[in-house]
Amino acid sequence: MRMSIRRLSTIFACAAALATATVPATAGAATSQQRLSRALTNGLNAAGRASGAYVFDLTTGKVLFSVRASVGRLPASVEKLYTTSTALLRYGPGASLETRVYGVGAMSSNGTFDGTLYLRGGGDPTFGAQGFDRYYYGTGATIQRLVANLIRDTGIKSLSGSIVGDESYFDSLRGTAATDFESSSYVEGLLSGLAYDRGFTSVSEQAFQPHPALFAAQQFEAALRAADVKIPARTSVYAGDTPPGSKQLTDVASPRMSTLLRLTNTPSDNFFAEMLIKDIGAQFGGGGTTADGVAVVRAQIAHSFDIHPQFDDGSGLSYNDHSSPVEVVTLLEHMADNAPFVDSLAVAGKTGTLVDEMRGTSAQGRCRGKTGTLAAVSNLVGYCTARDGDELAFAFLMNGINPDYAHPIQDQMAVALSQYDASDATPVPSSPSGATAP
Repeated sequence: MRMSIRRLSTIFACAAALATATVPATAGAATSQQRLSRALTNGLNAAGRASGAYVFDLTTGKVLFSVRASVGRLPASVEKLYTTSTALLRYGPGASLETRVYGVGAMSSNGTFDGTLYLRGGGDPTFGAQGFDRYYYGTGATIQRLVANLIRDTGIKSLSGSIVGDESYFDSLRGTAATDFESSSYVEGLLSGLAYDRGFTSVSEQAFQPHPALFAAQQFEAALRAADVKIPARTSVYAGDTPPGSKQLTDVASPRMSTLLRLTNTPSDNFFAEMLIKDIGAQFGGGGTTADGVAVVRAQIAHSFDIHPQFDDGSGLSYNDHSSPVEVVTLLEHMADNAPFVDSLAVAGKTGTLVDEMRGTSAQGRCRGKTGTLAAVSNLVGYCTARDGDELAFAFLMNGINPDYAHPIQDQMAVALSQYDASDATPVPSSPSGATAP
């Protein structure tokens, strides 16, 4: 069993006198540990003192590098790791989010539903049109599938009544704390319990729908007509709540939670992260609000990882968020054996936000991680397989820096991790809050 980072940090803090010691190279040659420390130290020096780093060898249980590692910094999109790990631990990898159709009324023998159909959102960030899904995901829940399910499950051929869109699973705040809870392009969508096409009016024209629940109900009506369900021209379509006692007629499920995590972390999707935080609040907390979701995430990561970062959103857009390299690596250590979580991260030189990073280097395909970018913030955290096969968890958090300047620095630091060889190293641990690496 691996020794926990917290216990190691305590041991190393007690040996603070050794933290700044150097290890003489044997036969005049630098060890792999010294080469790694030199490369990472050079990177942090180039990034400036508003940066910190922590590297932990998951295979040997040793701290390989620690500089200003306990100082909280703006995590930016690294924040998504707290949201997605909680979603995975609470829901499980096979769970899904359902958009449901309820009915109040009766079905006649000729297939006419006489009453009201309620389209009730379940916080699925993928829900929308088939064309939109094809453009963005290729795996989402579509309204065409929902209508097909309704016809299959009820035999409906015509409607005599009304159609209602219900977004009450969430509150009506469209943004996050970072956007004063108003709609914003930074969120990359419009938050709603019944978000249709991410809240956009169309694929090409990314303007927000002014009334998402009404819009979704209108699209439901159009999809029913397209499926040859007869609906009178003056059918009433509006937004409202599904009344108690309504009968569920059908549903359509989102992709599995493991897929939702990949759609969140690999491209660093703010909309997915903020929808998930409200889903967590609705399912496991006091309600479908950002604050309720944040409360659940805080409790979960405190219980599971014994860490206490500061945050008030799900995506990391907020400048009130703070997390340290040690806290991030602690999460990574505990989630290292969770395949859906690890697989949700971008792969260096191949996928997501790392598709153009570290190409043609020893880190390509051997490092995977989560980026975090805001104005003057650039972070890279994740896992690297070292040259000797050891699995390393790392966090490079850089604040007060131009992201375009930071990316090459982080790339070289990750390359150094991929070239590390424990058989040619004598690690000397340093305190997580120390300013000097061995």
